[in-house]
Amino acid sequence: MTLDPTLLAGKRVLLTHANHFMGPALREVFEDHGAEVIADEDPLEDAFAATRVVTAAGPIDVLLAHLAEPAPVTLAHEVTEAEWHRVFGRLVNPLPLLLRAVLPQMLARKSGRILVIGSASALRGMAGKSTYSAARGAQLAYVQSVGVELARHGVQVNAIAQNFVENATYFPPELQATPEFQQRVDREVPLGRLVSAREDAMFCAYLCSDSAGCFVGQVFPVSGGWAVR
Repeated sequence: MTLDPTLLAGKRVLLTHANHFMGPALREVFEDHGAEVIADEDPLEDAFAATRVVTAAGPIDVLLAHLAEPAPVTLAHEVTEAEWHRVFGRLVNPLPLLLRAVLPQMLARKSGRILVIGSASALRGMAGKSTYSAARGAQLAYVQSVGVELARHGVQVNAIAQNFVENATYFPPELQATPEFQQRVDREVPLGRLVSAREDAMFCAYLCSDSAGCFVGQVFPVSGGWAVR
């Protein structure tokens, strides 16, 4: 996909957790494609945060429900209640609250895009990641359901399920530089490298454009082939 500064021209995009995970790349690429990006950094940890953020943003054409939390590595029988609630509180609980806040305006206009930036850890088992995978899986199941529900009202809801995509939250430069990580990529990723942050964000931009109006409740793996092996 080549850069098209008119692809998202006139679109107002709300990006949550903008200072983590894919936030910086998404903001840059969406702005490059003509969007006005409201980059919000609220952790969305209280019950009123989503309404507060959406109200402050004003009219929204696209919601990038981008939620980040470092993945704990814990054996299933050692997962604590605190870990479970922390991860679900960061990755799952804000999602329906964001939709509840933004959908009235989208339904009134009979148009809107909602893209959840999720994880391919929900698509393939990973030892020690039961809490994180469960939370990311809940996101994807939610997208599939509400996507079907909202499509007839002109609102498209989809998700990116990514892994082995370059970003500082999960694959910081110091980790990428280690021989062990390079060997892991060679062994596990058919592409043989990380997907670049810009490649991923460019695909997200396309999915939020008027050219991608046919997708309904779909989950798109972006993982260099890791999720489809």
